[in-house]
Amino acid sequence: MAEKKVYRVAVVGCGGIARQKHLPALARLDNVEVVWFCDIIRERAEELCARYGAAGARVTEDYRDVVNDATVDVVHVLTPNREHSFITIDSLDAGKHVMCEKPMAKTYAEGKKMVEAARRSGKKLTIGYQTRHKADSLYLKTMIENGDLGEIYFARAEALRRRGVPTWGVFLDAEAQGGGPLIDIGTHALDLTLWQMNNYDVDYVVGTSYRRLGDNENSANIFGPWDPKEFTVEDSAFGFIRMKNGATIILESAWALNVLDFYEAKCVLAGTKAGADFHDGLRINGERYGRMYEFKPDLEAGGVAFFEGGGNEKPYEREARLFYEAIEKDIDPVVLPEQALVVTRILEAIYTSAKTGRPVYFDED
Repeated sequence: MAEKKVYRVAVVGCGGIARQKHLPALARLDNVEVVWFCDIIRERAEELCARYGAAGARVTEDYRDVVNDATVDVVHVLTPNREHSFITIDSLDAGKHVMCEKPMAKTYAEGKKMVEAARRSGKKLTIGYQTRHKADSLYLKTMIENGDLGEIYFARAEALRRRGVPTWGVFLDAEAQGGGPLIDIGTHALDLTLWQMNNYDVDYVVGTSYRRLGDNENSANIFGPWDPKEFTVEDSAFGFIRMKNGATIILESAWALNVLDFYEAKCVLAGTKAGADFHDGLRINGERYGRMYEFKPDLEAGGVAFFEGGGNEKPYEREARLFYEAIEKDIDPVVLPEQALVVTRILEAIYTSAKTGRPVYFDED
């Protein structure tokens, strides 16, 4: 029996997303060893290396040390958005598979180069949209693929916070991130919506963005006060997306908005046979036998006393496991780079439309 392949992994970026998502997920995989920890703040890399590193794991402040190590199989790119593209491209061209955190890139042009590098290298590239891996997302996807909702012609992608402005790192820095809530959390809601609809053919986009609450430095923010001088991104942004088959998607994103109903990484879908949303768990609605109905599927694994079952895998753990299975079996990853590129293109179009006051037609780009 052939010995199981163990993948040598490098983590580039040792901030919150590395310590809260990627490294805990990788620690659960028996075919992975993390051998490089890279961060411009060396102490952060050293801390995570001590906690998660394999024997002989190394620390660096320069991602090129990772790229130049021929023994590295996979790179996780977990940096601010401005670094996603060139670190990913260099890693792919060096013969490594890449898991890049969302969003794919700051710009559509950068994202296109990432897709081209994946095709050129023949290596796997995926983007960290873990919301697809939630139990309710997977259940609804199966329903849609079975035709239970019919043709989905209206959707709302929702990523709204009442006061949830991230005040750490570079989230408020337009140059580092490329934007605010739209590119940060709106990207999750949009990816989930497009994936559920299986519709990536965009006709045009209209967008608006606002920075109306960013000067309120004493706002009751769940992450603490922010410095208005450092708040260089929008606090909310909205998009109207018309698909080529006539379907409509409304995208709503905000870190700070005066609303009482707020949802993050959710969507509402309306089809010719039924509809669905995630507002109170997964809810399905429709009409049958002359009556309207609503039901909530039971997505818990239980049912046997004193036994919790095996359905406790977290979405980000499933994301990591399936990516390494895609590498091992040489199959497509769950999140295709071409799909993530459409998400990035729409986000950029919303920002462009908000700035110019004009629609962005995709066939004209």
